[in-house]
Amino acid sequence: MGNNSLFLIIKRMRTPMFVLVITFAVSILGMVLIPGVDDQGKPYHLSFFDAFYFVSYMATTIGFGESPYAFNYPQKLWVGFCIYLTVIGWFYAIGSIVSLVQDKVLAAQIALANFQRKIRKMEEPFIIFVGYNTMTRRIIDRLAHDGIRSVVIEKDEEKVKVLSLEDYVVEVPALVGDVKDPNVFKVAGIHKPNCRAVVSLFNDDAMNLHVALSAKLMNKHVMVVVEATHDEYGQNLSTIGADVVENPFKIVAKRVYLSLTSPSLLMIEQWLYGDPLVLRKKDRLPREGKYIVCGYGRMGTALEVGLKRAGIDYIFIEASPEKAAKARSGEKVIVGDADDKKILLKADIQEASCIIAATKDDLLNLSIIMAAKRINPDIYTIARENHMSDAVVFKAAKIDRVIMIESLMINKTYNVLARPLADRFIRLITYRGEAWGERVVKLLKEHINNNPDTMETVIDEKHAYALSLRLKEGEEIPYNVLYRRRDDWRLENRMLILYIRRGEEEMVLPDPSIPIRLGDEILIAGTKEAFEDVGYILENIYELHYVMQGREHELSLAKKLGFEA
Repeated sequence: MGNNSLFLIIKRMRTPMFVLVITFAVSILGMVLIPGVDDQGKPYHLSFFDAFYFVSYMATTIGFGESPYAFNYPQKLWVGFCIYLTVIGWFYAIGSIVSLVQDKVLAAQIALANFQRKIRKMEEPFIIFVGYNTMTRRIIDRLAHDGIRSVVIEKDEEKVKVLSLEDYVVEVPALVGDVKDPNVFKVAGIHKPNCRAVVSLFNDDAMNLHVALSAKLMNKHVMVVVEATHDEYGQNLSTIGADVVENPFKIVAKRVYLSLTSPSLLMIEQWLYGDPLVLRKKDRLPREGKYIVCGYGRMGTALEVGLKRAGIDYIFIEASPEKAAKARSGEKVIVGDADDKKILLKADIQEASCIIAATKDDLLNLSIIMAAKRINPDIYTIARENHMSDAVVFKAAKIDRVIMIESLMINKTYNVLARPLADRFIRLITYRGEAWGERVVKLLKEHINNNPDTMETVIDEKHAYALSLRLKEGEEIPYNVLYRRRDDWRLENRMLILYIRRGEEEMVLPDPSIPIRLGDEILIAGTKEAFEDVGYILENIYELHYVMQGREHELSLAKKLGFEA
């Protein structure tokens, strides 16, 4: 996928330039050969330079007059002929230039050259996004605010034009290209050492599989994040080495399961995705009674696993007999339209405690919820929202809980890319139980506040210069040093270390007395003031010395007193 813009310009302008040169050459030669008369009445011939000079301004209709002397009639007759000759040549050349400027192939080649130049100059870590839509736009925007650069590959030229109008914090280079061509990834910089990841969130598992395979073949070290909503594709993606395979429907099923069995764990998970550390009314699902799930598709099959594991009685309504025939528990599936009153009555809607509209059609989901409420006004309602553009309608419907698939994918992907420790922590705590979750929530609220922030860092020279120097000297420093305040080392900041990853070893809620090691990756919950102190302690040798020794460093004290060390 090389850049051929210069070759294309030369090829398209070759004939117009040839015509222009010929018209100029004929005009100049005639002006040189035709004798004129000077101001003393003597015959003379124009030099090639004089002829070239005159023809140049004559052909461009500037009209400086006859030079160097007034022309005689033979010269004037030739000039009249040359005027029409050169105008034709110029019009042809200008028309060719205008046509070339409007040529889509050349525009694409120039855009490609600009894109390649931006990729060559990009020295910061960046992420390649395949496809540009509502989800990727929001993820890119959030990453940009974190200082993480993005590059987009999009087949639709109109979407690339829309991207160019976006007001991102940092520029987002975009390439018009088809990912079926492996060279597209090469042009996008997948071979560069600062390419961190390739992200593909198409609603097409086969396309995501193709992207993952191409990316891994082009650079086996790059992280690949893809969406897969079918188990067979998920297994294939794992086999070829995809690092993160996201299934939004399994996330939904897990959240329903946690809401029924471990609401505190659900609270922690949603907090790490950016929500407040509170359990809202809509997060509390009814534990008793039957659940009616409308739609036995990808989301329905995932929900069945969660409901069965939570010990909930359920029944499905599915319009497609083919899908209904695939149900694990055939007797628990009613074939019919879920917004039909008769079908809902057949599913015992009057006695049901919850109805979940889980089809891929937003209007159908709204219709199901409205029909269910007319029969059973007290039923708890959950609806799947597939597109963010329908958010206003869903809000007006006053549904107890709306599951926005696109929003789930945005939060999940952002965490994977920008907050990998938080994402890993969520995976590790999923099945620790309600008692453990309650203990963590209590610790967070008592030690910090009702809505702590999070911070991720690595113990290395780039992120913890001062601490790294001490550790390299062989000192053993416990993690409780990071808790100490810079204004009074005897007091502790409002923070809590949630997770430490040390190579293959992972520690959840570690004991603060354990020693710090180079290369440790840390997830901390706390206040912004606490994180400011932690940053200084990690980076500044004087602040680290103070919190460790309880007194100021000699050099720091000397500077404060005005002495030169």
